[in-house]
Order: sequence, then C-alpha cells, then structure tokens
Amino acid sequence: MASQGPTRIFIHGLDSSNQGTKAKFFRERYHDMLIPNFPGSLEERMEKLHSVLEGKSGIILVGSSFGGLMATLFAMEDETRVKRMILLAPALLLMDKTPYKPKAVGVPTWIFHGTRDELLPPQDTKKWAETWFKDLTFELVEDDHMLHNTFRQIDWDRLLS
Repeated sequence: MASQGPTRIFIHGLDSSNQGTKAKFFRERYHDMLIPNFPGSLEERMEKLHSVLEGKSGIILVGSSFGGLMATLFAMEDETRVKRMILLAPALLLMDKTPYKPKAVGVPTWIFHGTRDELLPPQDTKKWAETWFKDLTFELVEDDHMLHNTFRQIDWDRLLS
C-alpha cells in the first residue's frame, strides 16, 4: 500500500555511510526520514534502494555525491513515484560508467554544487543536468565537494515538505 505523506530518504555518498555528518543532520531534524546504509557495488546499492522504497510513493530523494547518482537512476527508472530530488554535488559524470541508460526526467530537481569542488567539476555536472533534467534548479555555491559551508544553510524545511 502506498504511503500517505511524502517519503523522505537520504542517500549517502560512495565513501560515506548513514553515520556521516549529513545523515546525522537529517536524523536529528527529520525523524521520519529514511537513512539507510548503502554498502557494496552500485548494483547492490540500487537493489537495496528499491527494496527500502518498495510500495512507497511521493518520494523525496536527497542524494549526496554518489547518492545523487543513485537518486537520479531511481527517478529515471520510476519517476511516477518521485515527488522531487535534491542532489548535493551529484556524481552524474559516472552515469557513462554504469550499465544504466540515461533518460530525461521531469521530476523537479534541485542541485547544489560547490564552485571549489575538486572531485566533480560543477560546470560538467551542470551540463549533464541540463541535458537530462526537465525541471532543474542549479545552485552554484561558494563551497567544496562536501558542501561544508552551505549544507546547513539550505532551506531543508521547504525542500523536504
């Protein structure tokens, strides 16, 4: 049975876990937010993501770095269940290295990306995002890949409602 309110989920990055700084932030402020741990390969992580979200709709996906790639892949596979996506310096450039075939997504999507991101160049992420997201808000912020300075300043209450 589909859930009544939005289902909010945080998907951490490749070298992070559900015990990282962003996960702790969400756990403290949004008690109903799903914050699973995603170990393993991309395929294993996606399998777990599908399992966690099975039967749920009105999903708000928050993905950080590699988690942003996972959120995007999920929305590309089943966008009718996704209400919106908030992607933090998403690793969209890795799409070409996955077995998944990208397709355009109409889900409202916000991307926050640091100008000083040395891991994922923001101009490359923006170019990719503008190609595949039909409803995109791209915010370039004065920050690094981890968004240490700006993460807490994002209007999470509005984006997660």
